[in-house]
Amino acid sequence: HKLTLNFMFTYNWFKEEQKNFFKPYDITPQQFNVLRILRGNYPNPYTTSQVRDRMLDKMSDASRIVDRLVRKGLVLRTVTKADKRLVDVVISRKGLELLGQIDEPLERFMEASFQNLTINEKNLFVDMLEKIREN
Repeated sequence: HKLTLNFMFTYNWFKEEQKNFFKPYDITPQQFNVLRILRGNYPNPYTTSQVRDRMLDKMSDASRIVDRLVRKGLVLRTVTKADKRLVDVVISRKGLELLGQIDEPLERFMEASFQNLTINEKNLFVDMLEKIREN
């Protein structure tokens, strides 16, 4: 029980830290995840369902996240030519610029989050987390 509770506590702590990190950029961690997914496929679009399939949080409502990003001008949305029921989404120039501003501070944030672990401990931690997910 101690392991599970500690894991959940740390997960929630880290999520809150992430939320605070992204607040000055006026985006949420889920919105950031969508932007990174779209940047990885740029200049080609993804459908909303393809974005959902690639998201870290499978419980997130990708359509609503995309709606918010469209309102902020960070992504562009068009109806798919081949299937009018689908929507294509591509990151905008403004979205690319925002990610460019975030990349370096995010790297520092991630390093600081695990600075009290040695390289060997970080590698062991990654291995243990992957082993847990093998169940």
